[in-house]
This record gives sequence, structure tokens and C-alpha cells, in this order.
Amino acid sequence: MAAGGSNIAIYGAIGANFLIAISKFVASFFTGSSAMLAEGIHSLVDTGNGLLLLLGIKRSKQKPDKLHPFGYGKEVYFWSFVVSILIFALGGGFAIYEGVHAIQDPHVIEDPTWNYAVLGAAIIFEGIALYLALKTFNKARSHKSKNIIKNIISSKDAATFAVIIEDTAAVTGLVVALLGVFLSQQLNNPYLDGAASIVIGAILLAVATFLARESKGLLLGESAHPEVVDEVERIINSNEYVKDSGLPQTMHFGPDKILLIVEVDLIEDLEFLEAEKIVDDLRNEIMEKRPNIKEVYIQTTNKLR
Repeated sequence: MAAGGSNIAIYGAIGANFLIAISKFVASFFTGSSAMLAEGIHSLVDTGNGLLLLLGIKRSKQKPDKLHPFGYGKEVYFWSFVVSILIFALGGGFAIYEGVHAIQDPHVIEDPTWNYAVLGAAIIFEGIALYLALKTFNKARSHKSKNIIKNIISSKDAATFAVIIEDTAAVTGLVVALLGVFLSQQLNNPYLDGAASIVIGAILLAVATFLARESKGLLLGESAHPEVVDEVERIINSNEYVKDSGLPQTMHFGPDKILLIVEVDLIEDLEFLEAEKIVDDLRNEIMEKRPNIKEVYIQTTNKLR
């Protein structure tokens, strides 16, 4: 599902969202529900978003070259940011527009059977997709918190948490649409259907803003998790030839690719070849114990013979 894991969940989400979008459009055509039309657009946008995330994952696996010596890992972060913009503009913007239009020109839904059938099935499918996405997300994490929001914020895998955020918004939007149709029918108040569409739009705007914020942070460059930095410090400072070391500087160039730069002060009276071997041993030990650290630059402060 993520750049470093399985893409099965994304493929499944694409297929499910496309089929759900078609069924929502059919239901909207027969019932005239604006909330259902907004949900159809939402599912169609989610389908396109899944394709963009797959594109980002594929492009992120390109090998480093002269123009990009650290590789293309941040492609995932860029396309996740694009997805957030699409959710904001196409999903949230259209839902609010459609809701306002429905309130200005309300229509009574005579037979909501189509809506109930489509929304009920969609809630089940989207709920299953969300459960599988969360299960995969938690299984892949070495450090977990009971707070899923904190887990997403600390995650470096934008493709994974983008799917979770989208699925959460989808389930919430479906419940709101279902309530809108039900209350509109029971209270014989067509304005509630349009209001539901506006609420769906507001949810999508909030979700898109959150996803954009997280993707932006990863694009600008976030450091590795504190436990990764702590382990690097332990490896370096436990070496008998190291007197002191600076704070390890790290940056994620993708979910599973970390750049490490650190300055060390070795013991005195070392020859150049001895210091070179010590540094090489440190580099190999760090990369062996933390395979996601792909680039290690260790600089010594010593004056070597």
C-alpha cells in the first residue's frame, strides 16, 4: 500500500471507488439528490487520487542520477500534496457548490430507495477498505501510539496515510449523506439534502488541509524518528575510538530512505588509514542495524597523520 510495502490496498481502493462513483451517479440521476451527486464526485476524485499515488510510488523508485544524487523518493510526497489539492478543490469545492445550489433550488426526493441501497453498500465497502488500510499501517510501524492521529503525523509514508485519510473522509461523508437523505425524506425538508452536501464539502476541505500540511512537512524535509537518532548516537558513542560526537543530522528522502550526516571526534594519534577504517566500520554498523539509512556521511574533526 505504501512506497515501501504492498500496493494491493491502493489497487483495491481504486476499483472500489470507481464502481461506487458510478453507482452514486446513477442514484443521483434517478433521485435528484445533491448529496449523492457530491458523493459521486468525491468517489471519482478518490479514484484519480489512487492513480496519482501509484504514479508517485513508481516514480520514487527511480535510481539516483546526476541531477538527483539522492534519488526520487520525495516523488511520493509531491504527489500526496497534489492529491490534497485535488480533494480540496474538486471534492470539497464541488460539494459545497452543489449544496448551495440545492438549497437555492430544492427538490423533494420522491423515492430514496436508490440512495439507501448505494450508500449502505458504499459504507460497507469503504469501511472494509479503511479497516484493511489501518491494519496494514499499524502492522508496518515499529513504534505505535493508541492515537491514530499521532501515528499519521509521525509517519513518513505519505502514500499510506493519504489512503487512510481518504477512506476516513469517505466513510464520514457517506454517513452524512445517508443522514441527509433520511432526514430530508422523514421531515419532508429538501433543504437538508443540500445542507448535507455542504457538510460533506466542509469535511473534505478539513481533510485536504490536514493532508496538505503533512505532505508539505515531508517535502521540506523531516528528520528521522527520535529513536533512530538515539540508536545512531549509541552506536557511535559506544565505539572505543570515539571520544565525542555531534548531534546526528538526518532527513527522509522517502519512506524508507534516510540521509545521515554526523561529526565525530576520534582519539588522538591515529593515522589516516586507521581513522578511515574506523569511520567505515561505523558506517557499515549503522547501515546494518538501520537498513532504512541509505546514505551515511561521517566527518572527523581530528588532525590525522
